[in-house]
Amino acid sequence: MTTQHAPERLMSTSVLVIGTGGAGLRASIELAQRGVQVLAVGKRRKHDAHTTLAAGGINAALATMDPEDSWQQHAADTLRESYFLADPAIVETVARNAAEGIEDLEKWGMPFAREADGRISQRFFGAHKYRRTAYAGDYTGLEIQRTLMRRAAELNVQIIDSIYITRLLVAGGTVFGAYGFDIVDGTPVQIHADAVILAAGGHTRIWRHTSSRRDENTGDSFRLAALAGARIRDAELVQFHPSGLLEPDDAAGTLVSEAARGEGGILTNALGERYMERYDPERMELSTRDRVALAGFTEIAAGRGTEKGGVYLDVSHLPREVILQKLPRVYRTLIDLQMLDITTTKMEIAPTAHYSMGGVWVAPEDHGTGVEGLYAIGEASSGLHGANRLGGNSLIELLVYGRITGTHAAEYVASRTKVLRDPSAVGLARAEMQSLLQERGTESARRLQREVRNLMTEHAGVVRTEQGLQEGLRKLDALEERAQHVTAHPDIAGFDDLAHAYDLLGSLLAARATLECALERRETRGCHNRSDFPDMDPSLQGNFTWSPAGGVSFEALPPAPDSFRSLAEANADDSVAGKLVE
Repeated sequence: MTTQHAPERLMSTSVLVIGTGGAGLRASIELAQRGVQVLAVGKRRKHDAHTTLAAGGINAALATMDPEDSWQQHAADTLRESYFLADPAIVETVARNAAEGIEDLEKWGMPFAREADGRISQRFFGAHKYRRTAYAGDYTGLEIQRTLMRRAAELNVQIIDSIYITRLLVAGGTVFGAYGFDIVDGTPVQIHADAVILAAGGHTRIWRHTSSRRDENTGDSFRLAALAGARIRDAELVQFHPSGLLEPDDAAGTLVSEAARGEGGILTNALGERYMERYDPERMELSTRDRVALAGFTEIAAGRGTEKGGVYLDVSHLPREVILQKLPRVYRTLIDLQMLDITTTKMEIAPTAHYSMGGVWVAPEDHGTGVEGLYAIGEASSGLHGANRLGGNSLIELLVYGRITGTHAAEYVASRTKVLRDPSAVGLARAEMQSLLQERGTESARRLQREVRNLMTEHAGVVRTEQGLQEGLRKLDALEERAQHVTAHPDIAGFDDLAHAYDLLGSLLAARATLECALERRETRGCHNRSDFPDMDPSLQGNFTWSPAGGVSFEALPPAPDSFRSLAEANADDSVAGKLVE
């Protein structure tokens, strides 16, 4: 097929934001409030961003419930839970600025749950010393996304949620825009920008069971940044959530909220054994996320799982009215997806890839990427979560760094005196797109994506080994070769097929970064379980960074400041009394 369908569209803006979830919207709002022209683009409808799925809540040491709480304690909990792999400066920035992030949302009309006297309610999440998680029912992320969309609309932020960005445009080490296409009509789009903020999510969709939906978190951020000259950090550190549904196929990995365990749900294997007794007899189902996920994985791997490769989560012993009041979303999800009534019947679940704790390497002060004028925020970035994310920290991270990075980008574009553009960078992006639309072979992007997901599930899932990772890399080599023969076929419904081809390219690059970094981290730490290296190695308390040309390198971390290091190293209270799991 030829690509004569439409002339190229040329647009320009002061700052381009890629991604219209919470992070992208918060940065766009900051820029607009400062009078800077901003264009936000995304490949999925803005009201349906991944942010809307975040149920649990958002952290800030407001001390509305526990007056002893402080930003230092929030920072300490974050650092300890990261298994000391988080960047202390990023941790401090988020913890110190969290309250201001909540104030912004309040000002813009976010309907937080409140106490009788009007204070914002805060609840426990696992591994927090105090109650510091603010929420809005079990729809916190949805309400945050709505609040940010409302504010962006008030400021007339230009949002186009049907543009797929395929390449960042760089000249002389400085970004000058991006290239992509309109998913609806296929028109190629060239966007000139003085700065670019990347907020296009993580890479958890490259596993078979994942809490991300189709066509989101396919590693786009990794590929865009890496090909522009940035580095990826902590690609191997992926949080697996203990409870994702196994069916239906197109919704495999959909989360069953951890509130189901928090309210008294019980985990059993196919033999009917309550297996958490083997792994954490004191905390049982209320253990930490990485431990419960590992326990479920181990039961299934040992042959004690269900025929479909899962375990059971049961809340049917709870009073029906408690389930309807405390777990309304879980109840409705299971009715919708499986016609299953959780008040009478147990759910079949398995660990599911949930959150990319790694992402693009960023500097703590502004989330710059080392490529001049290019920033990364939200799940696309790295440095806050280390080897285990503290529940409730992802939403506050969006707000804190959305504001800070928006501020820095505004100052950066105001200070630029000249812009260099390189036609060959545009030519490269254009040629790549045209080659995908020309007949190159019979491979289907969708089929290869499924094979990537099978490969990652088998060789880089909850538990990893040197042999398995090497085998994964061999299979990946073969898939990369086959990907050379993918042809995208636009049809009457639009250019989804071309989007899938680019999703595949993002997934392949993210898979390579993950496998190569996982191979080098020869230890077990947090979410990263190496059965051939079961212990933590103090010499590996640092980050692995990756780039396509340079491969993997190791960077030691600076020590945390005294203000919260001693708190982080103190013995934590691991009791579960009165606490929701993370």
